Amino acid sequence: MRILNWYVTKSFLITFFMAILVLTFAMTGANLVKVLDFISQGIPFYVFAKYMLYILPRVLTFTVPWAVMVAIVLVFGRLSADSEITAMRACGVSIMQIVSPILLITFMLTALCVYLQVEIGPPLLGKSREMLSLEAANRPLALFEPGSPFSIDDGSSRVVICIDNKSGENKLYGVVFYKTAPDGRVIQEINAEYGNVSANEEEQILSIDLYNCVFGDFTSGDKSSVKRAYTEYLNFKFNYGKQANAKNISIRAKYMPLRELLAEISRFKMAKQDTTKLEVELNKRIAFALSPIAFLLLGMPLAIRTNRRETSIGLFISVILAGTFFFSIIAFETMEDFPHLYPQYLLWIPNIIFQLLGAIMTYKISQR
Repeated sequence: MRILNWYVTKSFLITFFMAILVLTFAMTGANLVKVLDFISQGIPFYVFAKYMLYILPRVLTFTVPWAVMVAIVLVFGRLSADSEITAMRACGVSIMQIVSPILLITFMLTALCVYLQVEIGPPLLGKSREMLSLEAANRPLALFEPGSPFSIDDGSSRVVICIDNKSGENKLYGVVFYKTAPDGRVIQEINAEYGNVSANEEEQILSIDLYNCVFGDFTSGDKSSVKRAYTEYLNFKFNYGKQANAKNISIRAKYMPLRELLAEISRFKMAKQDTTKLEVELNKRIAFALSPIAFLLLGMPLAIRTNRRETSIGLFISVILAGTFFFSIIAFETMEDFPHLYPQYLLWIPNIIFQLLGAIMTYKISQR
């Protein structure tokens, strides 16, 4: 029995580690493109490495369950197609005896996912966003992309900056400034032929020099009475450090570790405020973390029933099942603005369905 268990477990572990490497690389692809673009603007490589380490726990909470699904479907699909499961059962070995080592490994992976989801991943994800923003601001040209608006809050209003092109270390071309009121109305507009941008890292001040500027004042609200003027030079300074520090004071729920999130829920309840969004965040993390068990219970009987050896079929099944699970939870999460629907409890529907169907199908297979 030990030899048999080791044979099945070894096949599962090899497939699992191969799947997690491929899936983790694929899921970090979008982040790699973004960060490599910042590196091309002068951000040092160690920042890139640190950023990837920060987001890795969050990525693993998705790729570990998915890798479990891929490994289960491929391994048991092959065992079923080669009639190895039939041979094992003919020798008196039950389905539960075959899967018991993998079940133990899956429970351990689930515990890891819970820890990553509720304690490690969220605060590190917040640090990655903060670190990248500050590093980009210290190398200001990385903040500006042609065709992509960049906004800064100066306290009383918001400034939106667009550029046509950029070159060198700090040169901007075709610069347009829009200053908007709190209600979103444009109150000032500046069109500059070109400009230079620089950052004072010690004081965390972003400085933008504009040349050959046309200034428009829309504060009157009447388009026919817009005041326009020309000037050869304008300078603007923004305290990006103040913005970053202000963001740090009020941490978003998605970046809070478990203890802080529970404390925030308790504080909201004492103040008699709605806690739906906070409870959705908490339940979403746990629901995602428990997905390896759901994937195991449903993936194994489906793989045995399909009786296919082909890798493409197994991968297709795993993508469909994992995609359905993750999409369902994300869909229920979007209902957080409708507390009367109790989205914090609806998040558990995918887990319940997957585990219940998996348990029933496994029982039926074991009775054949």
